[in-house]
Amino acid sequence: MKWRNRWIFLGLVPFVLMVVAFQFAPILSMITGSVRPEDGTGFTLSYYARVLQSAFYLKAIKNSLLISVSSSIIGIIVGLICAYSITRFSPRIRNRLLMLSNMTSNFSGVPLAFSYIILLGNNGVFTLLFKQWGWNVFGDFNLYSWTGLILVYVYFQIPLALLLLYPSFYGIRDQWKEAASLLGANKWQFWTTIGIPVLTPAVFGTLGILFANAMGAYATAYALVGGNYNLLAVQIGSLVSGDVVNEPQLGNVLAVILALSTLLAVFLNHKMTQRSQMFNSNSASRQVRKRRTLLRPWATTVKEEL
Repeated sequence: MKWRNRWIFLGLVPFVLMVVAFQFAPILSMITGSVRPEDGTGFTLSYYARVLQSAFYLKAIKNSLLISVSSSIIGIIVGLICAYSITRFSPRIRNRLLMLSNMTSNFSGVPLAFSYIILLGNNGVFTLLFKQWGWNVFGDFNLYSWTGLILVYVYFQIPLALLLLYPSFYGIRDQWKEAASLLGANKWQFWTTIGIPVLTPAVFGTLGILFANAMGAYATAYALVGGNYNLLAVQIGSLVSGDVVNEPQLGNVLAVILALSTLLAVFLNHKMTQRSQMFNSNSASRQVRKRRTLLRPWATTVKEEL
């Protein structure tokens, strides 16, 4: 048995090597590169000071935070409504809608940006078609602006929010609805006192994932606006592999800031998941205690009869 266990641990070696090569090594290189001077020796925080004192890079951080928060809030609201609506369909239709949502959530990057350019760009299909019909639907709309970026980001945020929030609605048991209706509560009272508090951890956890997803989006924004809009991910790419300006140390500093904001969102998701599991475990323990109290009178009568 000992030799078999050793062979099992040897099977984990490729996984450990992959994690070290593709996770820990890039993170270590990013952190060390942000505090290493140009000559490669010593330690310096001058690049951090340069970024924090630069209005240009602070604007990039602000724009990325704003677009991530805005697209995440819109995605969580629409995704919450869609997730609840999907639970009301039959299993056959539900599975097809979930399959479509899964495909849509993975459709991002350069293909998504080019699709929007073809459809809603300055010479897009719908733009020219509506203009020919005399409809001024996209008269003031500019795809290569803040509104266009929000629209493109929301496209892949909503399906992801739907897929993450959909299982949470099945955590709301039918017995709770029946008990609330027997006590005289209407649907609004049930959702405000029971349903929404149960869904709150899942909502905040999903919000953290959507925020991290939007902060790390690079290909979509770069293909859509290029360097015309100041975003954190776009600036990292231009500093690391740019043709005009090539300063990898500043790119590493911005990457560390991006990683910290993403880790904060992941930490929020972890805490909300723990809270949701704690709530489910407490509710289960309360049900077990209730069943025991219901069985205790019967147990005492059986003892007396014996």
